[in-house]
Amino acid sequence: MKNYGRLARPEIVRPFGKPPDGQPALTGVVLTHRSPSSGEGTWRTVLLSNLRTLLWAGRPKMGLKYSDNVYGVNSVNAMFACEDPGRWRRVYGKYWEVVEAKSALKGKKSGKLLPLEKWYQEELPALISSRPDRYVTLSELVKLMEWKLTRGKFRPRLQQMVATNGAEVVEKCSRKAFGLLPDVRAAITELSSLKAVGPATASAVLAAGSPERAAFMSDEGVGSVPGLTPIQYTAKHYDLYLSKMIERTKKLNKVDSEKDWTPHRAELCLWARQLQLPLLEDEVDEDGSGGRESPESDADKRPTKKRKTK
Repeated sequence: MKNYGRLARPEIVRPFGKPPDGQPALTGVVLTHRSPSSGEGTWRTVLLSNLRTLLWAGRPKMGLKYSDNVYGVNSVNAMFACEDPGRWRRVYGKYWEVVEAKSALKGKKSGKLLPLEKWYQEELPALISSRPDRYVTLSELVKLMEWKLTRGKFRPRLQQMVATNGAEVVEKCSRKAFGLLPDVRAAITELSSLKAVGPATASAVLAAGSPERAAFMSDEGVGSVPGLTPIQYTAKHYDLYLSKMIERTKKLNKVDSEKDWTPHRAELCLWARQLQLPLLEDEVDEDGSGGRESPESDADKRPTKKRKTK
């Protein structure tokens, strides 16, 4: 396990709601520390807001490791581990509020999210299902890439490269990929033969046309599943992610009377929960029953390599 050395003084970054009783509200801290691996007198700053590994600001100079959790609950993994369908459904019910809130943020990229999200979640699935043989067109693939890069990390080169695919090639390849289902691995491999299309983009295509079989490989979704960080954009890593998403939805459907959970719907919840917006602050795991993780749980399975093409 990586040790960041002895901490000097935590600095609160910004608040979030519902910490344990008697504890200060934190969403993350900036830690100044001495690194044992980089020599005497070397100090670094570590931001722990993404994983929400929460540290109590009243306990400076503690020798903590990266995965130590002073509060005892890793709220990111807690959402995935939660077995209460009611909590999942509440997060799902606020999904579009979360999208609107993110879309309202400053910046050209954020402002485009809401219409693109509506298109991907509603219009594109209807278009794909209306065709006798499911497939996507080149223009749809280009727009899907725009949606993906707006929803997550923006990589302009991928947007340019995906447009260089031939229209007939895209239709033929995607038709074959949907025809390969339920073999998701084979379908991912087929779609990944297109330019600028990796397992993540391929999963977005499949999730739009077959949400009961596939989940989009978003950074937020994969990062919420214990044992899958750091993320690798490979077919093998997607297999691990999808298998855990299918397992979670099966468990939810066993205890939820509506039995309408799919891997795609579960990803929407994980994505929304990862953004840590105030409107979801009440959905922080309150009693720990949904998501206590041992410090070693992720370390045992960590992959080591990352692929750039998504």
